[in-house]
Amino acid sequence: MTSIKNIFNSRAEKHGDFFYAIKRILGFKPKDISIYEEAFTHRSTNEKNREGHSQNYERMEFLGDAMLSAVIASHLFKKVPGGNEGYLTKMRSKVVSREHLNELGRDLNLIKFVKTTIPTQQFGGNIHGNVFEALIGAIYLDRGYRYCEKFIYKRVIRPYVDIQKLEGKVISYKSLFIEWCQKNKKQFKFAVYEDTGQDTLKHFAIKLQLENITVAKARATSKKKAEERAAKRAYFKLQKKIDGKRE
Repeated sequence: MTSIKNIFNSRAEKHGDFFYAIKRILGFKPKDISIYEEAFTHRSTNEKNREGHSQNYERMEFLGDAMLSAVIASHLFKKVPGGNEGYLTKMRSKVVSREHLNELGRDLNLIKFVKTTIPTQQFGGNIHGNVFEALIGAIYLDRGYRYCEKFIYKRVIRPYVDIQKLEGKVISYKSLFIEWCQKNKKQFKFAVYEDTGQDTLKHFAIKLQLENITVAKARATSKKKAEERAAKRAYFKLQKKIDGKRE
């Protein structure tokens, strides 16, 4: 009778380098490597499973997002016994912000494992965070909650979750700027203006006006990103005034 060990070894040989690369990232052996293969499959491949359902990382991304939020919420709940619901929610948002998840995915260079028919250079920055969440979802499906929690503690909580630093971290400069304007009854406006940039990819040019005076300008591939960038520039320009009025 073939031993379980031999079956596992043959599976590892079949999937080769991918198996060992994932093992290094996780810090433990995957049981079912096919789950991780799906976690790195982009929808552009149009792959289907035996039931005819789409097989790509999007469903695992949904699951991973939920697992990450649950583990972070549990950690904060235990770590800050005096924190109310609003405080805990804000702190969790800082840990699982899209910017931070993208950073985590880039640090692990997960994009190099993505199976896609589209050149990876054409993906937006969120691909890194999406695949990171899908990887967490795959861990949960393959090894359960305990291993999922173990991975999140190793890759997210221990190296990045510093309560004092998180308390001072800004998630959105646009939200911070708007909040400051509203508290101090100041008029502001984000406005698109004419831009003669020659970029192949369309850019939005935004100017941020405070009391009818332009305090910052920015350009980006989306209006939302340009507004956030302009707000960040305005924040650093007016930092003493804004920080002096923050609670």
